[in-house]
Amino acid sequence: MLHSMTGYGKASCEYNNKKIVIEIKSLNSKNLDLSVRLPQSYKEKELEIRNTIAQVLERGKIECSIFIEVTGEETSATINGPIVRSYISQMKKIIPSADETELMKMAVRMPDALKVERIELDEQEWSVIKNVLTEALANIQEFRLQEGEKLGADFKTRIENIRANMGAIALLETERITTIKERLLQNLKELEVNIDESRYAQEVIYYIEKLDINEEQVRLANHLDYFMETMNSNENSGRKLGFIGQEMGREINTMGSKSNHAAMQKLVVEMKDELEKIKEQVLNVL
Repeated sequence: MLHSMTGYGKASCEYNNKKIVIEIKSLNSKNLDLSVRLPQSYKEKELEIRNTIAQVLERGKIECSIFIEVTGEETSATINGPIVRSYISQMKKIIPSADETELMKMAVRMPDALKVERIELDEQEWSVIKNVLTEALANIQEFRLQEGEKLGADFKTRIENIRANMGAIALLETERITTIKERLLQNLKELEVNIDESRYAQEVIYYIEKLDINEEQVRLANHLDYFMETMNSNENSGRKLGFIGQEMGREINTMGSKSNHAAMQKLVVEMKDELEKIKEQVLNVL
């Protein structure tokens, strides 16, 4: 099954007067481009978090944010009384008549007015965070799978459209060859020259062989089958599908250059349009 690189996952829980929220967003990218935002007290676990995300999501432009909200009355920040009083005293010397309440508001915003004690991350809390991270990753994977199913349905429709155009081209093949022969004969008649019928037949066969598109049709059909087979496999196949799309493009372009038939060229243009839409969406596939 296909997985899109676009996804969103969120999970949260409450633990020991804290609300832990983890959000993961993902967009398409050629490689893994991972950024992690987390509180300073959890920095020591950043590498482990990165490795866990990389193993699960593998590829994409990924942003992981971890938010910790204190829900209880306890806090790790306390007012640094001596520093605040010193700021108020200094400001009173500058403006003796200033209101003390206003001075207090200004003082608590000054550097070092708050003391923040570093809280060590205990193993039990880290275990809870890992569980929340696992849940968020499961949610984004589910999102990616749903998006992948939509991409797969779109690919299937476009592949069938290309097959239908190939069938229409095959029906025009006899008409195309007849038209080419008539055009060659008409050009020779306009030149008013005597021609050797046997030599003329040989040259027509040679010319028709150069414009034959049977090989391209066979290879394109094989590429279409391989695309569908790869799409339905259990491996992450975004890059492989991109390569197959390039090969399909080569065969379609060759058919267009050899066609020499207006109706056939129109069908080739429609096939190119369908293929371009496939190649654009393949960039989103993991």
